[in-house]
This record gives sequence, C-alpha cells and structure tokens, in this order.
Amino acid sequence: MTTPATSNQMLSINLSGDFDALAVEELRSEFDSLTEQQQDVIIDMQDVTFIDSSGIGAIVFLFKRLRSQDLNLSITGVHGQPLELMRYLRIDKCISLFEQQDQA
Repeated sequence: MTTPATSNQMLSINLSGDFDALAVEELRSEFDSLTEQQQDVIIDMQDVTFIDSSGIGAIVFLFKRLRSQDLNLSITGVHGQPLELMRYLRIDKCISLFEQQDQA
C-alpha cells in the first residue's frame, strides 16, 4: 500500500500485488487508521492481481467502519480475478466498483 493521498474530503490509497492474508496482516494498522481520518476512501486496485477471502474481509471491515461514520468507500481499477470475486460475492451491490479501463 502506498501512502494515502488526500484530496478535498477523499483519501486515496493504492494497493498492489496480491491482497491476501499476508498483505492484510501487514496493512491492518493502516486500514484501522483510515477510519480515523474522517474522510471518504478510494482504493485503487489496478495493480492488484489476486484477492482472497482475507482481502475481501478487510475491504468489508473498512466499508462497515466508514459507513458507521456516514463515509463512503469506492474501489477503482479493479479487474481480473478480484473483479470476478467481488461480483460473485455481490460486493458491487454495496460498494462502488469502477473497473480498470483497457488501454489502447
């Protein structure tokens, strides 16, 4: 995860590689601190190639914590296996997902 960038009332974070149990463990404190910022959060997942149930759980955890503060979570750049899993689990029904645009 790269250092969060603040823009107006939004906090943007970039994830890369696999978002699995190991990555979630490493990012747990950062995800906890995101809810203390009192800003909407955008997760850029264009460089994420794999996500497992731990990664989904971390996103849902963050979503619920933000929602309890009347804040929003959006995910951009999602593609491939992460997009398929999020659609299968219907994550896209409660969290705004923006697919990665194909580059010509």
